[in-house]
Amino acid sequence: MNTRLTKVLASITFALAMICGLAFVGKGVIRMLDDGAICARTGFWANASLAPDSLPVAEGVKASSSATRLCQDAPSVGQRAADLGGELPWLLFACLALLLFSRLLDTVLLKGPFTDAVSQRLTVLGWFVTAGTPLAGLVVGWSHSWLVDSMAPVVGSGPTVTGPQVLILAGLAAVIMGKIMREGVRMREDLEGTI
Repeated sequence: MNTRLTKVLASITFALAMICGLAFVGKGVIRMLDDGAICARTGFWANASLAPDSLPVAEGVKASSSATRLCQDAPSVGQRAADLGGELPWLLFACLALLLFSRLLDTVLLKGPFTDAVSQRLTVLGWFVTAGTPLAGLVVGWSHSWLVDSMAPVVGSGPTVTGPQVLILAGLAAVIMGKIMREGVRMREDLEGTI
């Protein structure tokens, strides 16, 4: 096992986790304190030929000529929260996943790669990715849908799940590998006990 490479990788993933955490906090604070307009994209009217003044948008909302971009000049607190809900969940997910991965690598360095502690950490990381991916995608999709609906009440497209849902397969693979490693550790312990 190359411990130097593992140490470097553990340090890099921990640093990336901290950067994502700082970006999460910084973006949240800056966006909540910002009093500017917020915008959302929608594909509802993408193929329609409507005059911009005939669009059924809420008061204070400006629509682009193709009606795919809606901007609210004086957004409510709920609209600001929905705007944040469209951006922050993936940053939080990335921060926590990188932190769990960094802890997994630290455990590999401390106890070795084929131990019960490593298999448990791998299983926890796998379940986090498996459950966190659709949850973050649903929060982002729901926030965006609500924001668009608050600007153009006719749209009402309903919540969607966004983001890279293929990560669910990677999470399930990590869970399976964690279970396989746990069984391998038990078999090795049984073998050492009989010798």
